[in-house]
Amino acid sequence: MFAKTVNTKGLFGPLRPTWHSVKPAKCCSAVIMTRCYNYRMNTRNMAQSSSNGSIDSGAFVRIPSSFRGLISRDPSSYFPAEPGRYHLYISYACPWASRCYAFLNLKGLEEVISFSVAKSKFGKTKEGDDHIGWVFPASDTEESGAQPDPVNGAKTIRELYELANPDYNVGKYSVPVLWDKKLKTIVNNESSEIIRMFNSEFNDFATNPDLDLYPPHLRAEIDEINEWVYDGINNGVYRCGFAKKQGPYDEAVKKVFEALDRCEDILGKQRYLCGGTLTEADIRLFVTLIRFDEVYAVHFKCNKKMVHEYPNLFNYVKDIFQLPGMSSTVNMAHIKGHYYGSQPSINPLGIIPMGPNINYSSPHDRARF
Repeated sequence: MFAKTVNTKGLFGPLRPTWHSVKPAKCCSAVIMTRCYNYRMNTRNMAQSSSNGSIDSGAFVRIPSSFRGLISRDPSSYFPAEPGRYHLYISYACPWASRCYAFLNLKGLEEVISFSVAKSKFGKTKEGDDHIGWVFPASDTEESGAQPDPVNGAKTIRELYELANPDYNVGKYSVPVLWDKKLKTIVNNESSEIIRMFNSEFNDFATNPDLDLYPPHLRAEIDEINEWVYDGINNGVYRCGFAKKQGPYDEAVKKVFEALDRCEDILGKQRYLCGGTLTEADIRLFVTLIRFDEVYAVHFKCNKKMVHEYPNLFNYVKDIFQLPGMSSTVNMAHIKGHYYGSQPSINPLGIIPMGPNINYSSPHDRARF
C-alpha cells in the first residue's frame, strides 16, 4: 500500500503524503492514472530493501523492483507512448530482461524503442565499494553481443539508477531498465509491467499491433498460470540455486518439478498454456525453459530431469524459439557466461560446462494441435 504524494520540488524532491491506500494493481491499464505520484512513492518505499534477495533463513526471497512508472498511449500521461523516446537496457543472460526483449520483437517495436545489451559477466560498479553487477563494455568489440551505453554513456547499470535518483541506495541494480530519454530517468524496472506496456501502449507505432499477448478474454487464466509458473519455475529455480540449507532446497526443487510436470500435462493436450493462442504466459515460461538444461539443471542443482526429456515441453520450447524474432533473444554464450562466471558462491572457479548444446531449431511436433 502506498500513499499518494504531492511533490513540491520536482520529480526527485521531497514528498508530502496526502492520502493513503493506493492499491497496487497487476494490470498496467488499471493504474495508468496513478502515473507520477505512484511511480515516485514506489521508488522511495522500495528503497528500504537491500540486495537482490534475502537468504538469512536459508531460503532465497526476491526483493521487489523499485521503479514502477507506466507508459500510456494517452498523450497527456506523464510517460506517453512516443517513438524514439524510450530505451531498453537488457542482458541476454537475464530471463526477466529477455522476456521484455521478446515482446519488443514480437510486437514489431524495434524501430520504436531502442535497446542495448550489458556484458554477460558482472564487474565492479563503483570505485570504493565491493558491489559487483551489470557493466557495459568499453567498445563494441570487447564482447560480442554487448554494446557501450549509447544513451547516457554510463559504464554500469548502477550509474543509470543513480542518475535517475541520486538518493537510490537499495543495492539492487537490476535489468531490465526502461529509460526515458526525454526526462532522463528510469520509467520502470519491473519486467512484468514492461511487457504489458509493450503489448498494448505502443500499438499505434508497432508493425504487429494486432498481436495481443494479454487478450481480455484470457486475462484471468493468464494471471492464474503466471502465478504458479513464477512460484514453481521462474523463481523456483533461483530458490533451488541460492538455497543455503538442505530443507529450503528440498522444498524448492520439489515445487520446480511438480510445476514442470503440470506444464507437461497441459501441453500434451494443447499447443500453448492457454489453448491454441500464444500468450504472455508462454513467453514468461519460455525464458526459464530455454535456460534450464544449459544452466539450471547443473548450476542450480535442478537435475532431477532435463527439459529435453519431457516430450511436450521440449517441442513446445522449440516451437516458441522458432517464432520470428524469438531466436535473436537467446544468446547462450551470454547466458552460460553470466551464470557460471558471475555467481562465485555457487561456482567459485567460474568454469563453464561444455554442453549440452541443444539444437532448438530442429523440427517440432506442435503443429499437431
